Amino acid sequence: MTGDKVIASAHSNYLLKKGWKGSRKSIPAAYLTGYLAGKKAMGKGAKNAVLYTGTRKYTQRMAAALKGVVDAGLKVPAGAETFPPEERINGEHLTVKNDTSKIKSAIDSEVK
Repeated sequence: MTGDKVIASAHSNYLLKKGWKGSRKSIPAAYLTGYLAGKKAMGKGAKNAVLYTGTRKYTQRMAAALKGVVDAGLKVPAGAETFPPEERINGEHLTVKNDTSKIKSAIDSEVK
């Protein structure tokens, strides 16, 4: 077989089910969605991944999602200097506050 193989995916709608308030296009939402995808992939036996963005510009949301995947345990070639600061991952810059650790714990308990 040649080409890419998708073994797991995630959507930010999951966050709403866990009480997420505010935008699902924020850096914390991207991080948690990446974390969810990473946990799902790990549950299916993946250990490594590669981020392919095609011709799209590498954005802070992409970087946050990638950090989520890495924090979930997948090995992805990426330098820590490309990730957003923890304050932004945790949403300290947003007016609508969400408890990212609560949702991360829900992912850990539900996704094996």
